[in-house]
Amino acid sequence: MPALAVSFVFVTLALFLAVVRRVVDRKGIKHVRGPPSPSFLCGHEEAYVRQEEACDLEFKWMREYGYTWRTGGAFGTDVLTTVDPKAMQHIMQKSGYNYTKKTTSFHMSWLMSGPGIVSVLGKDHQRHRKIMNPAFSAAHLRTFLPLFQRVAGKLSEKWKADLMATGELNTMLNTWLSRATLDVIGEAAFDFDYNALDGGERSAISKGYKDIFKDVDYQLGKPSILFRASWDYLPVPLLKVIKYIPAHPWTRIRDLNNLYREYGRQILHEQAPVVDAEKKATSKDIMSILIKANSSEDPKMRMDDEEIIAEMYTLTIAGHETTSTTLTFLLYELAKNQEYQDRMRQEIRSVRAQITARGGNQFTIEDLDSLTLTMNAIKETLRMHPIVVGLHRVAEKDDVIPLAYPVTSTTGEVLTEIPVRAGQVVFLSYAGYQRLPEVWGDDTNVWNPDRFSRLETGKQTNVGVFANLMAFSAGVRACIGWRFSLIEMQAFLAELLDNFQFDLPAEKVEIQRALAGIVMFPIVKGKESLGGAMPMRISLAQ
Repeated sequence: MPALAVSFVFVTLALFLAVVRRVVDRKGIKHVRGPPSPSFLCGHEEAYVRQEEACDLEFKWMREYGYTWRTGGAFGTDVLTTVDPKAMQHIMQKSGYNYTKKTTSFHMSWLMSGPGIVSVLGKDHQRHRKIMNPAFSAAHLRTFLPLFQRVAGKLSEKWKADLMATGELNTMLNTWLSRATLDVIGEAAFDFDYNALDGGERSAISKGYKDIFKDVDYQLGKPSILFRASWDYLPVPLLKVIKYIPAHPWTRIRDLNNLYREYGRQILHEQAPVVDAEKKATSKDIMSILIKANSSEDPKMRMDDEEIIAEMYTLTIAGHETTSTTLTFLLYELAKNQEYQDRMRQEIRSVRAQITARGGNQFTIEDLDSLTLTMNAIKETLRMHPIVVGLHRVAEKDDVIPLAYPVTSTTGEVLTEIPVRAGQVVFLSYAGYQRLPEVWGDDTNVWNPDRFSRLETGKQTNVGVFANLMAFSAGVRACIGWRFSLIEMQAFLAELLDNFQFDLPAEKVEIQRALAGIVMFPIVKGKESLGGAMPMRISLAQ
């Protein structure tokens, strides 16, 4: 069936079901204030996905309506949007499995990766999480530090080689960092060399993943918005035909999925036979742990090959692109804040001198943790530039959502809690929460890592898994690899800041924070065709 015909059938069915739902549930959250919906069909969806600067709408609506408000969803539905930490704590931590993913969200994950941890629900998600947890324990992750340092050192040597000839490197910073973190995840997760740093643009997997979020979700038009919104009303078996639609972006997703399945089968073929008694005692990569789990007599501790390959895809895309983009934004902020860059470099070199004095040659985890300025820069970048800007959740049963910051209803009543019915969609804006003056101080729109040396954390509502941020989400679906990402960023920054000076390009460009669905990435204004881009001048540090 042609792509347009499929879309028309899906949207027509969804529109009918949406109208029926609207008739049945006339009240819902109508008493919650919010911006008037510009369209019955699209609501605010089109305005949100097409905004030039990520999350500007949230920041605007926070100022106008308070920290919880109502927006228009597709097909005349109402979405409860909140940046309130108590509401987030309730939904993500206290009632995690009572608020599920939207069908649109988990089915898109399924289309991208297959039956992995981000696309399964309920008991299947608990099983995946339980099997994967040992691979991401704090003790196990410490063993990856030498790998992080080796790849960071390899990137450093490549830059130094270029600088020997030119003295100054004008390059796309994000591309280099993406290749480096791709090589890290290949070896750490699968004991496999993706050859991204050495192969550069010739690396098939590097090319396959490049700009995948932009290609699939950036600046969607109204037909695409309505087509995807229709998924929330239709049975999942029907949605599986989307995978075979012969049109963009489904062909792009299918091509990457097929490429990755080739890699996955190759890795499984090479790995499975050698996960023997000897390797069981020495292997550290995540794949070996998953394969070993399959020998368990307990079916709750096993994954089939399709699930393992899906986990590989998920770990690869989540484990390299989010980390590299965070590092990209951090070094961009350092290029704009030279004084802080100098302080970070001085701190790194001071600790390195101590390591040398005791006869060592590499940072330990304890050494990295002692780099307060570096850790504060990571925290501040995660706060100001969260790569995942927010998540949708759907109430599976009637509930009451508490608020830390009351809001005024349409009738003037002060609301300290919001009753919601089963099926209510809630959008948790992580980017909005991380700009709350009450939590982070009055200068929330300024990149200022020193704020983390003065925050009174005891007075805050506890959310997230790290530094009271929501950048890694929270609760039962928090990012399983958050510690992995942090140690990797610490190791890369210790290497790169010690050796290199980062400056904005001589030719003035404007960097925008673009949105692709719920994922944020940098682009050069006016040069969107370049895809994700962060031009940077790199030279040897004095």
